[in-house]
Amino acid sequence: MLDLRRLRLLSEFARRGSIAATAAALGYTPSAVSQQLAALERETSTALLDRTARSAELTDAGRRLALRAEDILTMVEAAEAELSAEADTPTGRVVMTAFPTAAVAFAPAIARSLAEHPQLTFALRQSSPGTGLAQVQSGEADIALVDDWTGSLARQAPSSLKLFHLRRDPLVLVLPPYHPMSDPAEPVDLRALRDEPWMATPPGEPSRQAFDRLLEGAGGAPPVAWEFEGLHTLLTLVARGIGIAALPALALVGGDSGVAVRELPGRPQSREVYAVARTASVRRPSVAVTLRAIYAAAQEPLNDADRHPV
Repeated sequence: MLDLRRLRLLSEFARRGSIAATAAALGYTPSAVSQQLAALERETSTALLDRTARSAELTDAGRRLALRAEDILTMVEAAEAELSAEADTPTGRVVMTAFPTAAVAFAPAIARSLAEHPQLTFALRQSSPGTGLAQVQSGEADIALVDDWTGSLARQAPSSLKLFHLRRDPLVLVLPPYHPMSDPAEPVDLRALRDEPWMATPPGEPSRQAFDRLLEGAGGAPPVAWEFEGLHTLLTLVARGIGIAALPALALVGGDSGVAVRELPGRPQSREVYAVARTASVRRPSVAVTLRAIYAAAQEPLNDADRHPV
């Protein structure tokens, strides 16, 4: 009989492409992953990996079994979810990953809601950009909060994952409180701000790409005077009068409140925020109640982020 843990390792290897990446994703040592995959080869009496001194890749048989492993693991999880769905009380542990601004914005409301379920253990971890879907697929996390600046995520997500739309998060103009354009009576004119000391995240980050598109639509992006990692860092620097920025509205939650916030003209660049879970797991009471808590948290007014920019 095939060992489910080893099938999960094979499936993860197929996604990650290396033993080291598989080990890092699942919390094993590379040696342990290699040994378990070798054991799976003995179980199947089939060469699943083509190994060299420096690398390993799936054989044709390994690729076929990895595809079957995805189906098998999904079916097992679906069966477990059906059985646990009969339970009245959510129990067990739910692990969620979230991009940093969502973690800060939604965590308090989620925690308040889940406190009503004392037999449920909840763990929230911040994720790096672009890793949330893979963490849910691999089983590292049960739920991920992810953002999408492209508008294509819902169409491109694999069928093994279910996406729940939470909210749209637009860019807003963030200014020092004494800036002339912080006055609500003053129309927002991005062209008039071209020579201001703009601050943004480094090139390549999704929020920076949205920022560049925003200014390109206003006559071309000028050189960015300051680049900093971390949206909350940028917010703090604007409050100190170092420069101005265009940030996602969620970044204002839990950050420095000493800024002026203005709506951008037209339909500004924005991201869509989703909760993602494995399709086979959404009926588990623990996952279902957590998803409901997340959705409710995302609909609540979020202090500074939902104060009405002018």
